[in-house]
Amino acid sequence: MSADNGHSPVLSLQGMHKRYGGVHALRSANLTISGPGVVHILLGENGSGKSTLLGILSGQTRPDQGTITLGGQEVTFASPVDALARGIAMVSQETAVAPDLSVAENVLLGRGLVRRGPILSWGRTERRARTVLDRLELDCDPRARVGELPPDQRQMVEIARALSSEARILILDEPTSSLTDDEVEALFRVVRQLKREGVAVIFVSHRLPEVFTIGDEVTVLRDGATVAAGPIAAFDDTSLVEAMVGEGSAYGRNGAARPVAQGGGTALTVRGMRVPGAVRGVDLEVGRGEIVGVSGLVGAGRSEMLEAIFGARPIAAGELTVAGEPFRPRSPRHSIERGLGFLPPDRKGQGLVLGLSIQTNLTMVETIGRSRAAIPRPETEWQRVADTCERMQVRMASPALPVGSLSGGNQQKIALAKWLLRDPTLLLLDEPTRGVDVAAKAEIHAHLKTIAANGVGMLVSSSENEELIELCDRIVVMSRGRMVASLSQDEATEAKLVSSAGGHV
Repeated sequence: MSADNGHSPVLSLQGMHKRYGGVHALRSANLTISGPGVVHILLGENGSGKSTLLGILSGQTRPDQGTITLGGQEVTFASPVDALARGIAMVSQETAVAPDLSVAENVLLGRGLVRRGPILSWGRTERRARTVLDRLELDCDPRARVGELPPDQRQMVEIARALSSEARILILDEPTSSLTDDEVEALFRVVRQLKREGVAVIFVSHRLPEVFTIGDEVTVLRDGATVAAGPIAAFDDTSLVEAMVGEGSAYGRNGAARPVAQGGGTALTVRGMRVPGAVRGVDLEVGRGEIVGVSGLVGAGRSEMLEAIFGARPIAAGELTVAGEPFRPRSPRHSIERGLGFLPPDRKGQGLVLGLSIQTNLTMVETIGRSRAAIPRPETEWQRVADTCERMQVRMASPALPVGSLSGGNQQKIALAKWLLRDPTLLLLDEPTRGVDVAAKAEIHAHLKTIAANGVGMLVSSSENEELIELCDRIVVMSRGRMVASLSQDEATEAKLVSSAGGHV
């Protein structure tokens, strides 16, 4: 369905600007839903401004400039409650349910629970919830605990909660990122039903086959600006990818090839690895001195694969070797003893202990599995720490200071450098430059290339395709837990990575 000629669009955002300090998140971005029952696709790479635009639309963010028109009337949203009262509901990428409450309580939470005086009427509450669940053809017990439901049903419960508020515009932010093919089709059946009821849907996805299956219209953001918009039938895979990444950057790459360390053999081989709920059969090889990138959308299984190799997740099937020797990771400690290091994506919560000193953070994994005789003497350790900080260009007053006192970029260097004191065979790096500035990112990339040139193999997962193209010798692409493409340094472009990750190989 779409708006008839002469009728106001259901929703229009025009000239949206939003700045955070010196960063322009939005630069005159526009989005228009032509009519009720329209599925409007919102596309854009990470950092394109999608989240900021959706934050404005859902009342979570106040724009610096721009107008929102709803059914022909200009409106402003002071809060998410305000947006919801206007009929706009959002289901975020991270499912926001209360796992210890029942399905009925989650569906009607905060606005629909039926009371008889001060007492909650469970029977009437469950019947009201059942009405909403039936609308979505969701066959689950309203009394069931939400935390016991599978991921797709938990997501449906959140959609049911949005619909219980009589939402006329539903925002679905990456709703298929962690769903199987069958679960995606079930979701699409719900979306089609909402279309028939006249509910407009803003559907955020990177998966191009989904875009053309479910979408009616599309808006593409790049660098905070709307760069393409119109009926989905006016686009194809190539034109959408070029709009997302820019025609100039979609073809070709910058920088010369980095020579891979020769004669080092293989650091890691993976054959047929499966990780429950995340990885569905992966074959992979990383040479000594080789940097292999892992690209893919959220939910593709990138992080889970690295965690499993490091022993932080169980492996259901598959064979691994490290430095040519069979390896079955039993725990992170076991992996560390075999020469593996792991840089997690959350340095503050997982990679460092912010209240401890720089020296303590640097040396905390060095002694794992080593005898007392192999532990460096205090004066030797102090010198090694100083030398490592100098080599990594860590800007600090003293290694005795808390690591939390450092800037984000220097913290990330410490989180990486602690593994170098163990002379690793293989480094597993998940989002190695997340949350650092441009200068620190360039320095970290330079350090990683130097480390690789000394014979260390690296498996690098990143949500930034530009980073992988700049850094890696080879890039593999994951989609829905499977490896779907492998591109050499000369072959890798943003266009190919986006297309492969979206299911178009």
